[in-house]
Amino acid sequence: MTTEILQQELPPINDDLLKNSTNTINKLLENIKNVIVDKEDVIKLVVCSWLSGGHVFLEDVPGTGKTMLARSLAKSVNTKFKRTQFTPDMLPSDITGTNIFNRKTQEFEFMAGPLFTIVFLADEINRATPRTQSALLEAMAEKQITVDGNTYELDDLFFVIATANPVEQAGTFPLPEAQLDRFMVKLSLGYPSDSLEKKIFRSQNISHPIKNLECVIEPEEIIEIKKAIPYIQVHDPILDYAYAIIKRTRNHPDILLGASPRATISFVKMSQSLALAEGSKFVTPDHIQKLVVPVLSHRIVLTPEARYSQKNSTKILSDIVSSVDVPIGL
Repeated sequence: MTTEILQQELPPINDDLLKNSTNTINKLLENIKNVIVDKEDVIKLVVCSWLSGGHVFLEDVPGTGKTMLARSLAKSVNTKFKRTQFTPDMLPSDITGTNIFNRKTQEFEFMAGPLFTIVFLADEINRATPRTQSALLEAMAEKQITVDGNTYELDDLFFVIATANPVEQAGTFPLPEAQLDRFMVKLSLGYPSDSLEKKIFRSQNISHPIKNLECVIEPEEIIEIKKAIPYIQVHDPILDYAYAIIKRTRNHPDILLGASPRATISFVKMSQSLALAEGSKFVTPDHIQKLVVPVLSHRIVLTPEARYSQKNSTKILSDIVSSVDVPIGL
């Protein structure tokens, strides 16, 4: 695979733009940490996914802070936020909107649904039917929706955070591989430590911290950072390293379906965003390694034999990373 497939040659990012972008990202992360404590790595990947133009799939048990994370992000950037609880009886029009007949004008008028926002939380997305899930898929992939043959554009910053409960499976509709592939990363917040859970209780004993959360950056600053990301350098050895990991997923004996070309693009875009967030002008092997599980774990399908043997995608991907030579001398 050549560099031209994934990245046109661009000059390195200048020092001032790098510094300003990194400082802005860190300001956003620090603000969200006032609500979501001790989960800096997850918060950073959520923000990097947004900056990369992707979407996030949060799979975790109830009560771990998924909704608060989405709300904190939107409030910190002073942007619109909508949350929809997905249910089996939900129709596509419940999220896209519908045409309503206006008796005064004797014409149909489009009433926009909750998808017309910036940050959209699709809570328990796997409870909706495939028909409703597909309506969200178009919005995620094309940043547009189609209602009665008419197409409506969504905001360029449109960002989906979808959640699912990994334990409760009754009455759910598992997301197909095509839709899972649309999510740039799959993450989990997990349970807090004993001492941290006590700290969380103390901080929320009187009021929730999100009530006092202030806006620290504006949407226009997110747009400017997004423009800077392509200037983060991805040298050929790094690109070859990322592709070698992707290719191993397609030839691994325990993997039935390997990562797609879309996964390769997401892999590199996320590595550029992460490098920018960490103040680096170029992507390093460390950035690639940090992203292997978040970017690829939901994009591969294990063989029945592997699942029967209690193997999991995280362990298999870790083994793949260990088997690929790391580029040196960059």
